[in-house]
Amino acid sequence: MSHEGLELEKTENEPQYKHMLKNTTVPEEAPDEGEYVKIDFVKGIPVAVNDKKMGALELLTTLNEIGGRNGVGLVDICENRCVGMKSRGVYETPGGAILYFAHRMMEHICLDRDTYHYKQQLSVKVAELIYDGKWFTTLFDSCMAFVDKTEETVTGWAKVKLCKGAIRGAGSASKYSLYNESIASFKTGDLYDHKDAQGFITLFGLPLKVRAMMEQSIGEGQAILESKSFKKRPTE
Repeated sequence: MSHEGLELEKTENEPQYKHMLKNTTVPEEAPDEGEYVKIDFVKGIPVAVNDKKMGALELLTTLNEIGGRNGVGLVDICENRCVGMKSRGVYETPGGAILYFAHRMMEHICLDRDTYHYKQQLSVKVAELIYDGKWFTTLFDSCMAFVDKTEETVTGWAKVKLCKGAIRGAGSASKYSLYNESIASFKTGDLYDHKDAQGFITLFGLPLKVRAMMEQSIGEGQAILESKSFKKRPTE
């Protein structure tokens, strides 16, 4: 649900949430104890809430009710319309906010770094295409083909806690999880030796070292150190 006009047309005004909201409790008036929600995903698609299987409409309606009473999913944004003007609006999207957060938790453990980072970049373009109404375009179909591929292993569950407008992660699991405790542990295990990082750090920083050597050889190293970015603040 979106709200526009009246006092929102002046960006300096705070939204009058108590008189505006239809589906969402004002965060300050939401229950103090909060509420946990568990969402199951299959190939990136949410299929169950709190272990109860649901179709798309029932699932989103349920999350709207749960999120709404806990004050989550309020967005006050000055957006850029396709025609060029800016428009301010307040959105109520409790169910959408929960799904977005939980799905991101799943991708954190199921996608490798390069894929996840590139998907973050692509998501901006996908959002732009949808916002501009370019759903039935070759570019959108191509972008979604990439997304469909990334979601092949995004299967499992994510749990969140909703409390007075905030959404916090409360655990996640997947048989496709790339998280490996033996490697990630601060204790040195069989699969990873922390000493291996020494050589990696040397090679990873080699381009910076070579550049610094070059700058020193032509006399620019000192000039850079004395530049505005590196000057010490005057003593008070």
